[in-house]
Amino acid sequence: MQPIVDILRTDILSDNWYILKRIEYEITDHLGNKKRQLREAYDRGNGATILLYNQDQGTVILTRQFRLPTFINGNPDGMLIEACAGLLDKDDPENCIRRETEEETGYLIKDVKKVFEAYMSPGSVTEILYFFVAAYTKDMKITAGGGIEEEQENIEVLELPFQKALEMIESGAIKDGKTIMLLQYAQIHRLL
Repeated sequence: MQPIVDILRTDILSDNWYILKRIEYEITDHLGNKKRQLREAYDRGNGATILLYNQDQGTVILTRQFRLPTFINGNPDGMLIEACAGLLDKDDPENCIRRETEEETGYLIKDVKKVFEAYMSPGSVTEILYFFVAAYTKDMKITAGGGIEEEQENIEVLELPFQKALEMIESGAIKDGKTIMLLQYAQIHRLL
């Protein structure tokens, strides 16, 4: 038996950047027990992420940018190395990741492959993230990348040897979950 959920009340706590809701609900578990619970959920929309890889060179494209939440949680400079990613903004995942790839990295990619989707922090964030991989070559680079100024993005594009990127997970230089998942996917499926 699946749990039965009845939403009793939803309050908007903040809609400044995204939407933070406090939700009171009653849940009936598989034994028929009813419990009233109160939780907060942060709704920032769904997103997409991609790992660009070059088999001939044995390299991947990652980005580096300031992330305030990591800074306030102990990351000394707030900089984070990540796979390219962005919010769907009412677009479908594939179109979103093509757009984000060009904006952030400067690469106009041809073929993208969706490899899986995952909730990244299901205890508090509603977002589901769509994961992609795509091969890249030097001739696909059409701009410098770096993000969009009106979105206040200041993104550094990194081209790293794949093995070095894997070592950066172990050393702690790469701590971003989506990036670790994509690099491990590439390793498991021998993309490089």
